[in-house]
Amino acid sequence: MRALVTGGGGFLGRYIVEQLLARGDEVTVFARGDYPELVALGARLIRGDIRDRAAITAACRGIETVFHAAALEGMWGHWMDFYSVNVVGTENVLAACEANEVVKLIYTSSPSVIFDNQPHEAINEYRPYPLHYESPYAQTKAMAEQLVHKAGKRNGLLTVSLRPHLIWGPRDTHLLPALIARAKAGQLVQVGEGTNRVDLTFVEDAARAHLLAADALKPKSSLIGSIYFISQDEPVSLWPWISDLLRDLGLPPIRRHISLQTARTAGAFLETVYRVLRLKGEPRLTRFLASELALSHYYDISRAKSAFDYAPQFTMAQAREKTLAWLAQQSGAGLP
Repeated sequence: MRALVTGGGGFLGRYIVEQLLARGDEVTVFARGDYPELVALGARLIRGDIRDRAAITAACRGIETVFHAAALEGMWGHWMDFYSVNVVGTENVLAACEANEVVKLIYTSSPSVIFDNQPHEAINEYRPYPLHYESPYAQTKAMAEQLVHKAGKRNGLLTVSLRPHLIWGPRDTHLLPALIARAKAGQLVQVGEGTNRVDLTFVEDAARAHLLAADALKPKSSLIGSIYFISQDEPVSLWPWISDLLRDLGLPPIRRHISLQTARTAGAFLETVYRVLRLKGEPRLTRFLASELALSHYYDISRAKSAFDYAPQFTMAQAREKTLAWLAQQSGAGLP
C-alpha cells in the first residue's frame, strides 16, 4: 500500500505511520512539523498544511490510500480557526484525492460529533447529529465527517470514517498531560455525581482500527461511506478511574465536587469573559466540558467488529500498565 497520513507526526497519526511501516507499506507523512524519527523509520516526509490545497494535492500524487488524521482539537477557540482546518482542510484532502485518483480515504472523526448534552449509553452509529453545538471542534468535525460520507456515496473515492473515543496511551499530548497539570495545580474538581461511565481508546488499538478499515475497504463493500465507533469496549466509571490514576501517579486526590448545573453555569460565564475580553488560551471550564465530565458517553462498537473484525488487542488494565510505564519514564523529561 502506498499511503499518506495527514497529521502523521501527531499522537494518533504517528502510531498509524509506525504500524504501516512495520508491515511493509510505503508511507508518506504530510505534516507541518519536522519528524526525523519517522524518516529514520523509513517514512517520506512532506511538510505542508492541509489548508493549502496545492500542497496537499501535490502530496497525494501516486498515493493509493489516505489516512486523514490531521485536525485542530480543543475545547475552545475561534470558530474560523476550527473551520479552516477541520472543514476546509478536509475539503482540500477530498479534492486532492479526486485529482490524483486516490482509491481510499480513512477519516479520523470523533464521537463528539453527536454529543447533545444527554447521557450516551451504548449508543450506536444511527444516533443523529444534534441541532445545536456548544463546541466549535465538535461542530466542525461533524461537518467534515458529513463531507467524507457524501464523497464515499459518489462513484470513485472509497471512504470510511472512524470515531475513536478519548484516545490515550504513551506519547499522549492532550488527555493525560492536561489531567496531570490540573491535578498538580489543585484544579481538578469532580463534576456531577461521579457515577458516569465513559469509553476510552488505547492509542495502539485506535491506530490498528484504521489499518483494519483500510484493508477491508474495497469496491462494493458495505464500508463505503460508513461510520464506526472505536473504543476498548470496556467503559470505565470516569471519576473512580481518574482517582485511581492520580493515586498511582502520586498526585493529590480530588477533594472538591460541584453539580453539573453549577459547572455549566460557570462554564457559560467563563466563555463569555473569554469571548468579550478576547483572552488567549482556554477557559478552565466550558459548558461542553462540564457535560462531558458529568454525563455517561460510551458506545456500541459491534458494527466495527462485524464490518472489519476490529477487536481491542489490549484490556484497559494492560493499556494502563503500558501508559504508567511510559509516564514513569517521562517523569523527569518535562511532563507537566
